[in-house]
Amino acid sequence: MKNVKIYTDGACSGNPGPGGWGCVLLYGDHRKELSGAETLTTNQKMELRAAFEGLKMLKEPCQVDLFSDSAYLVNAFLQNWLDKWEKNGWINSKKQSVENQDLWKGILEMSHIHQINWHKVKGHAGNEENERCDLLAREAIKSL
Repeated sequence: MKNVKIYTDGACSGNPGPGGWGCVLLYGDHRKELSGAETLTTNQKMELRAAFEGLKMLKEPCQVDLFSDSAYLVNAFLQNWLDKWEKNGWINSKKQSVENQDLWKGILEMSHIHQINWHKVKGHAGNEENERCDLLAREAIKSL
């Protein structure tokens, strides 16, 4: 299996408001940067979109180290929130419908294809690739 590193970040100008996402994929000497934006969204959705779009780029099963500054994204996997949500019909602990189910389900599906290690990084703390993803996300918002 190929070992791939994916760094992700999302940003929003207002919450909700215009938002962007960015991700960096690293494999050996190869580097791919992706970004996109939506006119009306939330920061959490952009965090999820970045991970989804990064994973979607993988053409075969891979060993993935995915780095995000989103505790929401990382903890959903490390603390098994997704398993609980799925068993409860996508209802969260507050008895509310889980938001962004389409993205969660897509990421969950890809987690069955790839071996993903989830890593929480501190945002805006000098992590070069996380900072690059943040810049990609903010630049994407400007393109709207």
